[in-house]
Amino acid sequence: MCNTYLTMVSLLLIGVAAWGKWFGLLSSIRVTAGVIGVGVFLFMVAVVGLCGALKHHQVLLFFYMITLFMVFVVQFLVSCVCLSLNKDQQDQLLEIGWNHSLATQRDVEKTLGCCGFSHVDYNSTCAANCFHQKPPQSCYTCSNTIQAYAGNILRFVGGVGLFFSFTEILGVWLTHRYRNTKDPHSNPGAFL
Repeated sequence: MCNTYLTMVSLLLIGVAAWGKWFGLLSSIRVTAGVIGVGVFLFMVAVVGLCGALKHHQVLLFFYMITLFMVFVVQFLVSCVCLSLNKDQQDQLLEIGWNHSLATQRDVEKTLGCCGFSHVDYNSTCAANCFHQKPPQSCYTCSNTIQAYAGNILRFVGGVGLFFSFTEILGVWLTHRYRNTKDPHSNPGAFL
């Protein structure tokens, strides 16, 4: 059950990141490579779990169980952080991300049709269509536009991550139980 879940999630991560990069939805190669890397890692963990379960291999099952537990801890912590961020903390993190990359600023301005993060500077450049219209005073700041979606997205991601983190701890428990069962392919007198 958990291997099927991990395989589907890993293939989904790889496919969505590649699709987003192919169609130009993602501009950062680092983000794309990171998401694909996480997808490949989860796929390899699922393959290790599957091989360990098919061969009833104690070492592979132990490695799978420990790795799945570490993924659970990270996913649980990230989900809790997503659910606990208040509006001021969200604004602070968004501004740090905004100031980190000029390419991201231009992509966000062009996609969302906004200019600047906290104020519109009409003496600088902006990639939004509203900035090039006459008069350019019709542009909104990007912080307001992004913040309208950020809270809902963080709650959704946190809730989904929290739900699936508990399926991972169930996978750890089932793997532990399966490791302690008798191997049907081994000597009937042997315990493991």
